[in-house]
Amino acid sequence: MKAEGWLFAGMSAYFTGTACVYWALAGEPAGTAALTVAALMSALVAVFFFVQYVRRGPRAQDRGDAETVETAGPLAFFPPRSAWPVALATGFTLAALGIVYELWILLLGFGLLSGAVLGFVFQYVTDDA
Repeated sequence: MKAEGWLFAGMSAYFTGTACVYWALAGEPAGTAALTVAALMSALVAVFFFVQYVRRGPRAQDRGDAETVETAGPLAFFPPRSAWPVALATGFTLAALGIVYELWILLLGFGLLSGAVLGFVFQYVTDDA
């Protein structure tokens, strides 16, 4: 995770420098704000990767003397299929249309969106403990 952290730290430095130059030359607040947000988001991801590197130590991919067999095995859990992304998209679409047309469509969209988020988050929670 160390290499990924340095990659995103470099992106953050690039966006910070670009935002400073843009602010000095253009003086336009929207572009400066967008570049600042990009720098902050890159810094957030970089901090996440560095914290994970400190917590878990170097991975086999981070070491030069690692063997291929050290990376074998299950990587993570990948869900087979889920209907919740479709429900999320429908709820978001209804909420966006509700902003344009009517309040009741917005409320219906928020209701569907909140239910879909809860379903998506808790779809694989079990009481096996």
